[in-house]
Amino acid sequence: MANINRVILVGNLTRDPELKTLPSGMAVASLRIAVNSRRKNAQGEWIEEPNYFDISVFGAQGENCARFLAKGRQVGVDGRLRWREWEAQDGSGKRQAVDVIAETVQFIGPRDGGGESGSFTPREAQPLTTSTRSSGGEPASPWGAAQGDDDIPF
Repeated sequence: MANINRVILVGNLTRDPELKTLPSGMAVASLRIAVNSRRKNAQGEWIEEPNYFDISVFGAQGENCARFLAKGRQVGVDGRLRWREWEAQDGSGKRQAVDVIAETVQFIGPRDGGGESGSFTPREAQPLTTSTRSSGGEPASPWGAAQGDDDIPF
């Protein structure tokens, strides 16, 4: 029998992403998202209950999350669950948590985290470490060959 460990979540960031670097040099961004569940209470009224999930995003995708996302922004996450256990620092026993390891993060909704679209400025004005440069010193297109305005299909 096959094992399946897959989770898909769509929610809003509850705080700005935190970017850290592992000893290996790999970047990892920590996100926390809130996903609301709706249910009827005993009186038959609909209520929303938030569920909070900790997300880890590795590599260049984690750097992009830290650079472009902010509290309030809606994201879609496709990943897997990871269970971990550790000893509490105060010696009170073992602690456990289930986290989501993101394979893909889709940026959804307005860039400013609010209800309307508007102008956008990255949180950090620095180039991504994964970008490559063409022979002319310009950033290379993510699709390979350099593209001009005439190559855009819309």
